[in-house]
Amino acid sequence: MTDTAARTRARPAPPLWQRALPWIVTLVCFAWLGHRIAGAAARQQMSAHAYLFGVFEHVSWHLWLALMIPYSAFFLLVDSTVVWRVVNWFNARVPWLEILPIRASAYIISILNEQIGKGAMALYLNRRHGVPGWEVGSSMLFIMFCELLYLTFWALVGYAIAGDELPHQFRLVPWVALGVFGVFAVWVAFFRGWIAPHSALRQRPILKAFREAGPLRYAAVAALRSPALLAAVIVYTLALRLFGVDASFVRMLGVLPVIFFAAAVPTPMRAAAITIWVVLFPEREAQMSAFGFVMHNFFIFFNATIGLLFLRRTRRELFDPAGVPSGS
Repeated sequence: MTDTAARTRARPAPPLWQRALPWIVTLVCFAWLGHRIAGAAARQQMSAHAYLFGVFEHVSWHLWLALMIPYSAFFLLVDSTVVWRVVNWFNARVPWLEILPIRASAYIISILNEQIGKGAMALYLNRRHGVPGWEVGSSMLFIMFCELLYLTFWALVGYAIAGDELPHQFRLVPWVALGVFGVFAVWVAFFRGWIAPHSALRQRPILKAFREAGPLRYAAVAALRSPALLAAVIVYTLALRLFGVDASFVRMLGVLPVIFFAAAVPTPMRAAAITIWVVLFPEREAQMSAFGFVMHNFFIFFNATIGLLFLRRTRRELFDPAGVPSGS
C-alpha cells in the first residue's frame, strides 16, 4: 500500500462499546426518571402517564413559545458571533454574515452530536477559505475550552449570590472553580512559553489557537458568550414557573451552568441534563422531567429548523465549485 493510500484510507469505526455507551447512559437515565415519576404518581393514586399528562396539560404553551422562540434566535446570534470572532482571530477573515448560515446549518447535524456539527463548520472553512482542518479544529477546541471557563465563572457567581438556596452538593462549586482556574493559569503559562519553553507539544497544528491566544482573548470569548447565559437564566426561570415550579433568578444562575455542563454530555435527547433537573428539584419529579425534556429538545430541534432556512445556501457554497472563491 502506498503512503498516499495509507493517509487517505478511512479511519476505523469506533469500538462497539464506545458507540453504545451514550445509549446505555440514556436508558439508565430514563429508567431512573420513570421510577421517580411512577413513585410520585402512586402517591397521588394516579397512573404515571396520567400524572405526567396532567403536567403538560396545565402549561400555557403559547407563553412558553413566546419565551423559547426569541431565546433560540438570540442564542444563534450570540453563538455565531463567538465563532466569527474566533475564526477571524486564528484562521481567516470571514464576514459575520457568512458565518451565520453555516453555524445555523451545523445545528442540524448537532441533533446527533454537537462535535460533529463543529466538524461541519471546519469542512466549510477548509473548502471556502483554504483553512487547514487541524487549524479550524484548534479554533473549535478553543471555543469549547472557553465555554468551560465561562460556565465555571458563572457557576461561581451564582453560588456566591445564592449558595444558601442551592443543594448541598453545590458546596463543591468553589473547589471545582479553584481547580479549573488553576489549570487555566498553568495552561496559559505553558502556551505563552513561560513553562517548558522548548516543548514540541506546543507547536502541534491542533493547538494553534492556544499558542496565539493571550488571556484577554479567553476573557473576550467569555464576555461574548455570557449574554446567552444571562438570557437563559431569565427564560428558564419564567418557563419553570409555567410548569408550576417557583424558582428565583439568582438560584437559576447557580443551577443553569451545571445543567449546561450536563447538556454537553453526548446522550440522545439530552437525557443527562433532564436527569440533573430532577436531582436538583427532587420534590417535583414529573414537572422537572417534563420541563427538562421540552426545554432542551425544543432548543435543539428549533435551532435545527432555523438551520434548514440556510441549508440550501450552505450546500451550494460547500459543493458548488463555482461558488468557491478563487485562490482558496
